[in-house]
Amino acid sequence: MKSFIFKKFEIRQDKEVFRVGTDGVVLGALSDGQRARHILEVGSGTGLIALMLAQRYPFARLTALDINPKAFELTRLNFKNSPFSTRMEAIGADYKLYTPSLKYDLIVSNPPYFEAESAKDLIARHQVLLSFQQLISKSTELISDEGILSFIIPSDNTARFTEVAQQKQLNLIRKVDIYGIAGGELKRNILEFSKASSPLVLEQLTLEKSPRIYTDEYKALTRNFHPMF
Repeated sequence: MKSFIFKKFEIRQDKEVFRVGTDGVVLGALSDGQRARHILEVGSGTGLIALMLAQRYPFARLTALDINPKAFELTRLNFKNSPFSTRMEAIGADYKLYTPSLKYDLIVSNPPYFEAESAKDLIARHQVLLSFQQLISKSTELISDEGILSFIIPSDNTARFTEVAQQKQLNLIRKVDIYGIAGGELKRNILEFSKASSPLVLEQLTLEKSPRIYTDEYKALTRNFHPMF
């Protein structure tokens, strides 16, 4: 499968691991790691989100974890070939059993949500190996007191996901409404939670003005990464 060439790094891809997609690009460009020194990506796939965060935050150390052996190897390779390799580590492990020696300042994930249609769907997209409840519960254990959990979720799952997070005493501190096309339906939300309370920040992002014609705000958001812009 053809590599995806960003401005400062390359993403090698594999037919058995989910390829570079808009959800990952948006999460990598918008997640708040301003105060983060230790960042964890859960379900790394190609390692895209972690690499974007490494570019945005040069003083942070990045760890990316995936249970899928092929995804782990792909992430490891993409990290090794990047200019940020000395600050990045790939781990092949089950997140539910992961026991690091530190707390993270930012945990990011594009978690599973689609119905399974193939073997890679079963691992990467279906809630079989890691449910929303398990993802939130484990992330609550591993996040620092002032840290941020950042997820991109289909909008029809947002209410349930937020409810589960609040049951774990997490506060919703940022919500980004993401529209695929101007005038279209709400498709995704970026949700950021913290143990610390903070006024809720509401934002909005539209990706396309019309089919394949990107909005100025999306171009500005991804200009430092996307070779088209």
